[in-house]
Amino acid sequence: MRIRTALTRVAALGAAAVLTATALTACGGGGATDQADNPYGLLQPGVIRAGTLTDAPPNVYLKDGKFTGFDNDLLTAVAGKVGLKVEFVGTDFSALLSQVNNRKFDVGSSSVTITEARKKTVDFGNGYDFGYFGLDVPAGSPLTGFDQLTGKRVVVVQGTVQDDFATREKLNPVRVPDYNGAVNQLKAGTADAWIAPAEIGDKSAADSNGKIKVAAKQLSPAPTAYAVAKGNDKLREALNKGLDEVIADGTWSRLQAQYYPGRPIPADFTPGSGTVPVPSPSAAS
Repeated sequence: MRIRTALTRVAALGAAAVLTATALTACGGGGATDQADNPYGLLQPGVIRAGTLTDAPPNVYLKDGKFTGFDNDLLTAVAGKVGLKVEFVGTDFSALLSQVNNRKFDVGSSSVTITEARKKTVDFGNGYDFGYFGLDVPAGSPLTGFDQLTGKRVVVVQGTVQDDFATREKLNPVRVPDYNGAVNQLKAGTADAWIAPAEIGDKSAADSNGKIKVAAKQLSPAPTAYAVAKGNDKLREALNKGLDEVIADGTWSRLQAQYYPGRPIPADFTPGSGTVPVPSPSAAS
């Protein structure tokens, strides 16, 4: 009886091993098959899950239930060039880069300025846009420049390059989680100024019914780019390739004209790899 029981156990273990090996072979064991189906290491094969914001027009925002804006429309076009779709998910800017690094999102899309500090958390594709800092103030404010902010109550969105600027200038800024929070502080008179991405500041002032005005602007020191997780070189390279293609076919110029009409492009800024001629907006339309 003992011999028969032992033989039965051996047979059962052998059958289990065969089944396990068969299952691993069928699913590819996380090896070559997975790599072929999902070469960019996406959370869902074929779909970029992009973290973005809901309240920062004209760059990134939610309109009629759809994520849009220059950055998001450009990402959709870039992804299409390499055979991918995009699923956008709203988040706070202060959490965005850590969420990309932790693989909650494949890409961060929110006019993210490339900085050395941020490179420690995420990798960046090639720059796709430039930007200005805007100084928004309540209507009637005497402030006219960034050099007048010492001792003032200055609001910034936490984790942005505007936050970095205000901290570097020792302005002791008031930090809020999103752009609506900054706008509301100006409208309520609880802040003297808001250092904003200029395009977002322009739109906020225009939509404020005269409660907010733009006092000054200055060029941001670095380009903006899409953020990907550290080490995801294949996705980063695919985005760079798609970006060059949408520059070449005029999509980039068309979206610039659509979202930033009349905004001059700095002479020393070239989007993408810098190897692709940029059509004029009129040629791209």
